[in-house]
Amino acid sequence: MNQAHFHLLVNHLPIIVPIIGVVVLLSGIIFRSEIVKRVAYFVFIIGALATLPSMLSGEGAEEVAENLPGVTENFIHEHEEAAETFALFSYILGAFALFSLWANWKRKPFSNLLSYVLLALSLVVIFLGKQTGTTGGEIRHTEIRSGNAAEQGGESESEADED
Repeated sequence: MNQAHFHLLVNHLPIIVPIIGVVVLLSGIIFRSEIVKRVAYFVFIIGALATLPSMLSGEGAEEVAENLPGVTENFIHEHEEAAETFALFSYILGAFALFSLWANWKRKPFSNLLSYVLLALSLVVIFLGKQTGTTGGEIRHTEIRSGNAAEQGGESESEADED
């Protein structure tokens, strides 16, 4: 297994785990269950931790991918920038979830407010995760790329019609 393969195996976790966390957190808020909220906080912490192997394997994956046909440095760079922003917010979400867990455990009066702030932050993380996943997919999946086909290494519709 090379670095690109490992990266593909682990890179979905930091995107999927916060989605699970939102579902659990919303359940805790709706049913007013502090235990369910605590589970959600743990899920967000796990999501932040899952970001580490994905980020650490990205450089090795880049070394493999940049030698593949149809892969341009532009797509890799765009994905790398999106991933760095996503990782930062994912780590912030994990740290904030840890703080929220502590506040909930200690029954701090502001802990209920923290669950709503955490919910909003998690939605931002999910959006950034979607952006990161899309830019990563665009590296090899030409069918999801947006923009000019010629820029992607293909021919435009007008060029195809002329043939």
